[in-house]
This record gives sequence, structure tokens and C-alpha cells, in this order.
Amino acid sequence: MGASYYQFCPVAKAMELLDERWTLLIVRELLSGSERFNELRRGVPRMSPTLLSKRLNQLVRAGVVERRAEGNDARYVLTPAGEELRPVVEALGVWGVRWIGELGDEDLDPRLLMWDMRRKVDHEAVPDGRTVIEFVFPDVPARERCWWLVVTPGEADVCDADPGFDVSVTITADLRQMTRVWRRDLPWPEALRTGAVQVRGPEELRRAVPGWFTQTLFPTGRQGGRMVTRG
Repeated sequence: MGASYYQFCPVAKAMELLDERWTLLIVRELLSGSERFNELRRGVPRMSPTLLSKRLNQLVRAGVVERRAEGNDARYVLTPAGEELRPVVEALGVWGVRWIGELGDEDLDPRLLMWDMRRKVDHEAVPDGRTVIEFVFPDVPARERCWWLVVTPGEADVCDADPGFDVSVTITADLRQMTRVWRRDLPWPEALRTGAVQVRGPEELRRAVPGWFTQTLFPTGRQGGRMVTRG
């Protein structure tokens, strides 16, 4: 744990663990369903593996996370104490959307956006078989411009190189606009109407795209568990 505040206040005692850099973001990843070390790394790509390992060990010792060995692999699973942090993290997310303001250019990352979309796929809503969603971000460097989300029953993979499968729909948008749509700052119908987002593919699939994703961790412009599609 971090340095003590030497206060009996329960907020101070909790923050001795939680206010160390990256700790709550690791908890956020665990709450989002990541369990293995490499999955967690993809959610916090700018964190060094050494520091990630250190923070996980701190959370394990604190009883917030349980490490479950599976042969040469390991899973990190929140304990009941860790699960009780869910409303705390969600409240921080909602507060951040309301009060922190606009995203800076340095906050935009196509890898993180695609990883978050990948883990929020609603497999019951996506058509049977293989569904391939191609994303094109014209405003980012060429090496990060095109991404593919490949969805099969029970699985979803992110590819930064053409996987070679038929594309179901292609979504083209500047990275900032697509991030705003994903954060629910920009409603999907408005994004389509203004041309901020363009979708190519069969009409049935174009109309169905918003329903292919479940609720994000930080709902802001939502009703129930699906993307709002107010006209």
C-alpha cells in the first residue's frame, strides 16, 4: 500500500491503497471483465508490465483481488471487497463526464477505443456466424487508421491488420467523433445526420449496429442497456 495519511478517517485509509497511480484504472479493467495479465495490459497500454505486476500484487495483499493460478497462466478476479468498488468507479466516471470537460488530443487512442468496444459486444444481438466491423479513422496516422472488430459466437477480436474476412459494415469517422459517440456525448442518430459518422453496408446491418453493443461502464446519454437512438 501507499504511504499512510495517519488519519483514522475511513476515506483516508481507503485512499492509502486506491490513490496510487494506475490502481483505480486496474480496478476499472477488472470490473470491465479483463482477468489475464495481457488483457489488463491492453486496457492500460502506457503502464509498464513491472508496475502493473506490482499494483496487482498490492491489490491481492489488500484482499481486493484474488490471483487464481491455472497452470502456467493466472487469472485476476475481484473479491467481494473489489466488487464493492463498482459503484465508486462508475460514479467517478459519470462525474468525470459531467465536470472534467472536453477530451484533449492526447486522450484519444484508437487502440483503447477498439479494446473497449470489443469487450462491450452484445453477442446475443450480433447476427449469427461471423460479423466483421471495419473502422476507418481518416484523421489518424496511416498505421493506425484501419481497425477490424471480428465477432464470432462468444468471441470478439480486435485486428489492426486486415483479417481477410468479408466486411459486414464499415464505419468511418474522425477518432474524436467516434470516441464522443462511444462515450454517449454525441447521439448516434445525430452523428449520422451530420455526417460525423458514416456507415456503409447492407441497410439492415447499418440500422442494427447500435444494438450490437451493451451498456458501457459509464452510461451518460443512455436509457436502459442500449445506445439511445432518439431521432
